[in-house]
Amino acid sequence: MKLRPLTIAAAFSLALTTSCSGVLPGSGEPARLFTLTPKTTYGDDLPKVNWQLTIDTPVAEAGLNTTRIALRHSPVNLEYYARAEWVDRAPLLVQTLLVESFESTGKIDAVARQSVNLRSDYNLLCELREFQAEYQGTDQVPQVHVRLNAKLIKMPDRIIVGSITAEYADRAKSGDLEAIIQTYDDMLGKSIKRIVEWTLKTGAEADAKARAANAPRS
Repeated sequence: MKLRPLTIAAAFSLALTTSCSGVLPGSGEPARLFTLTPKTTYGDDLPKVNWQLTIDTPVAEAGLNTTRIALRHSPVNLEYYARAEWVDRAPLLVQTLLVESFESTGKIDAVARQSVNLRSDYNLLCELREFQAEYQGTDQVPQVHVRLNAKLIKMPDRIIVGSITAEYADRAKSGDLEAIIQTYDDMLGKSIKRIVEWTLKTGAEADAKARAANAPRS
């Protein structure tokens, strides 16, 4: 029974010494944080639409639904770069970039993340299916693979008016992490641009068909 106070005192002394020295258990070099950029350039053929769009948080498997930056050395193995992370979970990062990319077109009345308090004319459902750097054999320079599926839903009837898969892959310029992140930015940017353009055109066509169907017949 006399050993217990001595044990507590020793533990307190160790904690105090650790705190004063500035070394905490499990501490180490902090992760480097990376972000990606929205698309801001589009063709002149984009239609102007007068509807509101909401974008759900993209669905992703657990291995991609993280802030960690994924890589593969084989189709059945998923790993992550050490001490490197996205600024947000990958699906939330993609959702933010989609919203900003739609806004930058200047062709839509309003776009926002999905909210229970927001009524929209269309809802965009996305699934992030590939979002990793892929290494082949002993090659130290990977290709970055992005695949994003989207479905456009007419509200409030929740009718699917179309779907698209935007998939791009390209080899990084080097095995340096900055070069790999730049390739992530390029591949996701191409995917987002394709989905933004497709959404505006598909929604505009659906509206035109609805107006034609409801037009009075002479």
